[in-house]
Amino acid sequence: MSNKQLVEQKYVPHVVEVRERLKSSPALKTLLDPNVDPALVEGFLIQLNSLGVYMTEPVDGWIRRAGEATVKMGLKDVGEKLITHAKHEEGHHLMMIEDTKSLVARWNAKRGPQLDANALLNQVPTQAMVEYRKIHEDTIVGPMPAAQVAIEYEIENLSVVFAPGLMEQAKRVCGEDIMEAMSFVKEHAEIDVGHTALNEVMLGKLLTQVPEKAEVIGKTGALALDIYLRFMGDCVERAQGLLKPAAAA
Repeated sequence: MSNKQLVEQKYVPHVVEVRERLKSSPALKTLLDPNVDPALVEGFLIQLNSLGVYMTEPVDGWIRRAGEATVKMGLKDVGEKLITHAKHEEGHHLMMIEDTKSLVARWNAKRGPQLDANALLNQVPTQAMVEYRKIHEDTIVGPMPAAQVAIEYEIENLSVVFAPGLMEQAKRVCGEDIMEAMSFVKEHAEIDVGHTALNEVMLGKLLTQVPEKAEVIGKTGALALDIYLRFMGDCVERAQGLLKPAAAA
């Protein structure tokens, strides 16, 4: 059985329901609505990047530590691939900081209320953000650290399936020049195609080696995606909060 078939049979049934929510989420439907307020799209991008730093900064460390724990378990090949992959994720949060500053400057030039990029970057994390850090830490110290592969697979696949539509919407309602402030989203829409293919190979290999752990691995991926979708909902909600003072004024 090929890697792809193995993943389809043993893994996908555990994540299919959560993946469907990408299409049915009321918050994301609002964001991608043809008649959306352009300020909501800009506000969402500001929140996605400013809040996203908290979620993205630890990523390379999580993947490296999960890889090291996987090697110790005896799953050397998958563990070493995770350690290598970790290097590709270093410093990605810095793009989010730059995008936040660019988006806020853009907002302040033509909209109200005036926003403070540093205040946005220091917002209190939402429940989903706290849970996102927790699932990584729990997976690393848990009985199946290699399930980190499933977290990577779901989150990087999200870039592949969601980011192109988000970029099209942003260009359509905010103008082509918005892309200059979307370096994180743009880069991940491109590089995560390759990462997702690599993750699928790793996942297939993992399922070959520990087929009895398919449910644990699948549920880890599903929970990570569930948390990330809730985080994106939080970003829409906080973006709507940015618009309210403008409406009141």
